[in-house]
Amino acid sequence: MKIGIASDHGGFEIKQQLKHRLIMLKYTVIDFGNTINNPVDDYPDFVMPLAKAVAKGEVERGIAVCGSGVGASIAANKVDGARAALVHDHFSAHQGVEDDDMNILCLGGRIIGIEKAAELSETFLKAKFSHAERHLRRLRKISYPENFISGYYF
Repeated sequence: MKIGIASDHGGFEIKQQLKHRLIMLKYTVIDFGNTINNPVDDYPDFVMPLAKAVAKGEVERGIAVCGSGVGASIAANKVDGARAALVHDHFSAHQGVEDDDMNILCLGGRIIGIEKAAELSETFLKAKFSHAERHLRRLRKISYPENFISGYYF
């Protein structure tokens, strides 16, 4: 599986370690940066290109790490086709993919350590979308929010 990974300074160390572990597990990892630990960098500069690559299918899934994971999640979700979530528990790491077709995992580099980050990333990457009708219906609703808001619910 070809995956993308990105971080700012708040997630740099976790990203570097995680990247190494994922390569050892035979994932193809594309690093969207930052490639140096720069204390004044900004997460959107790395997370937005990652999210665009996921949305275009250039990588199958993405992992974004910033200090809390919140900013990375907000930035990634600005990209049409990106479905990112901040996750710090095992259940959400797989359920987000199975039910919601989550394609970007966001982690807080100052919140969790490398062991938890590796566990959550592996769980996320192994999970498969269910394609259950109720999940597809919900995805249609969030894919076309203007229809949902106007009362047309598919």
